[in-house]
Amino acid sequence: MNNAFCRSILTLACVAALGACSDKATFEPAQQSGSHPTLPAPRNFLMPPMQVPDKAGWKDGQMPTVAPGLNIEKVADGFMHPRQLYVLPNDDVLVVESNGPGTEPVTTPKQFLAGMVKNQSGKGGKGGNRITLLRRNGNTWDKHLFIEHLNSPFGVQLIGDWLYVANTDGIVKFPYQAGETTITAPGTPFADLPSTINHHWTKSLLASPDGTKLYVGVGSNSNITENGLDVEYRRADVLEVDVATGASRIYAAGLRNPTGLQWEPTTGKLWAIVNERDEIGADLVPDYMTSVQDGGFYGWPYSYYGQHVDMRVKPQRPDLVAKALVPDYAIGSHVAPLGLLMSNGSVLSGKYQAGAFIAEHGSWDRSPLSGYEVVYVRFEGGKPVGLPETVISGFHSKDESKLYGAPVGLVEDKSGALLVADDVGDTVWRVTSTAP
Repeated sequence: MNNAFCRSILTLACVAALGACSDKATFEPAQQSGSHPTLPAPRNFLMPPMQVPDKAGWKDGQMPTVAPGLNIEKVADGFMHPRQLYVLPNDDVLVVESNGPGTEPVTTPKQFLAGMVKNQSGKGGKGGNRITLLRRNGNTWDKHLFIEHLNSPFGVQLIGDWLYVANTDGIVKFPYQAGETTITAPGTPFADLPSTINHHWTKSLLASPDGTKLYVGVGSNSNITENGLDVEYRRADVLEVDVATGASRIYAAGLRNPTGLQWEPTTGKLWAIVNERDEIGADLVPDYMTSVQDGGFYGWPYSYYGQHVDMRVKPQRPDLVAKALVPDYAIGSHVAPLGLLMSNGSVLSGKYQAGAFIAEHGSWDRSPLSGYEVVYVRFEGGKPVGLPETVISGFHSKDESKLYGAPVGLVEDKSGALLVADDVGDTVWRVTSTAP
């Protein structure tokens, strides 16, 4: 590392420290949630303010806090960044252990410093590149190494006798036999996915109800195209892949980082959670949840939350901005949603019968912190209503200096319990209702 680069890092570190004191969020998360979030004027920074708690992990007996009427228990720990969960037909649970491949080059002092700040939280630790199977055995859960030697996997779906896994560079499929605890057969390449740079490396995955299509959430290769438009080919999209042939097309575009996909049970529509852009203020831009229209365009990179133009992007595209759809529901700025689960009437009980659970991985450029919890948004007639309600919290200390865990993947087991992957605490949690 040359001296000029080091001096630049020192300068930016001082700017970031000063900025963190002066750029506190003005709005509460509730003010930026719902169908009509408050959007202040954007700001420009030499270095965006950052606040990230240091990783502390969970002490023996310590666990997250749940809403009244719920219980939480530890299923298993000792994972290497558990990111996604998937329940097989026999109620075995697959735990996808993964993190980024580390292929994104560090080309600026700002990028270097931002990486250091994020990594101190424990979010940047090495992933397992494997899938572990959990099987309930009385009051305990047995762990089995199910598949290994993967490449930053994220999404997983079972269609018939084939298990599809979305690595960061492509979908592979494995033969699956009910009840088996390990797969030794090599994966068969099925479909390529965009894999250059991998600024956003996660590839979420969802099968169509009839099993003929796979939908893939592919994030952008930048915040707002600072790496050029060429590396954004087929990125910031939801792709539709034909299961019979592996051929794919862009189903919807302009979604900066669609990290979770689900079918809404009342209408049958495809929904996604999306991580929006950074570096224009603690109160911009709200991350969101939205129905995804075939052929729809949602603004990235040229505009946010519909047709709010991002002046940093060059060249401007007013023709595309004019087509940008407004998302259905904001969930607060910089909460970083990474897990989505639609309730089909059986998850937990009581008020959680019709709506969406969202795992918020947590902010890195907002003070005070936002996210770091699992929330529930009620639906009526297939559309979200009201404000998000906290279901699971307590992932960081009250003074915001220590991080115990961070929720990611969400899934429902056969009993209707909510399972949560915690990739900083390296734990899987299980939440049940106290009501019969």
